[in-house]
Amino acid sequence: MSGEPMVEYRDVYKAFDHPVLAGVQLSIARGETISVVGHSGTGKSVLLKTTIGLIQPDQGDIVVDGDSVARAHRRTLARIRRKVGYVFQNAALFDSMSVFENVAQGLSDEEQRELGDRRLMAEVSSALEHVNLDPAKVLAKLPSELSGGMRKRVGIARAIVGKPEILLYDEPVTGLDPVNGTVVHRLIAQLAEEMGVTSIIVTHDIEGTLPISDRVAMLDHGRVRFVGTADEFRDSDDALVRAFLERDVPDSDMVETQ
Repeated sequence: MSGEPMVEYRDVYKAFDHPVLAGVQLSIARGETISVVGHSGTGKSVLLKTTIGLIQPDQGDIVVDGDSVARAHRRTLARIRRKVGYVFQNAALFDSMSVFENVAQGLSDEEQRELGDRRLMAEVSSALEHVNLDPAKVLAKLPSELSGGMRKRVGIARAIVGKPEILLYDEPVTGLDPVNGTVVHRLIAQLAEEMGVTSIIVTHDIEGTLPISDRVAMLDHGRVRFVGTADEFRDSDDALVRAFLERDVPDSDMVETQ
């Protein structure tokens, strides 16, 4: 991991019926794994979506590998998105599609045509092998025939099939039991090491994500309240950090903690 920024959030604001992001400042180094935590409704998933222009900020900018997302034209935005794999909450697989078809969705129609059937099958199979799934056993299956942990891994395979430089994870272990949650966290760490990707993990599972994170950023009232290493997060005397770690207050009340 170098000190060169791969993703920068520059004074990012976003409001819907109320302010959600209120001046987020955060720089993420190339090859870094960072977890973004905080109570429900503090803007974590919204911040993630601004990274590739799924949500446009009202003010500020996101810079991905030197390119402005907020000011990007269609061609530039397409180039940015090709560098990014997005792992959606609850995998978000298409129920009527096979595993092969779901993973292939991680490539554009143009990329699929350029590859051709044989190479496309090879790329999809390779992505499945990266997430520790046997292509011969799962390629033809529908999502309903898979366990929750397997569906999550298929979602990750879809995100990596295009060989991205950045992986965005939106609550990657939500709905999984502790054993499968541990498997997914280990997989995130494995992919970061093998692929050298920059990983941004939005999560509530702080205990599971701390061991695989280079840094942790905590959002509160739409701003970065804390950013530092996992050890610094654990040792912080900030009242909100302590409450989050110890779960002394429910998420709905955390916003009031000062």
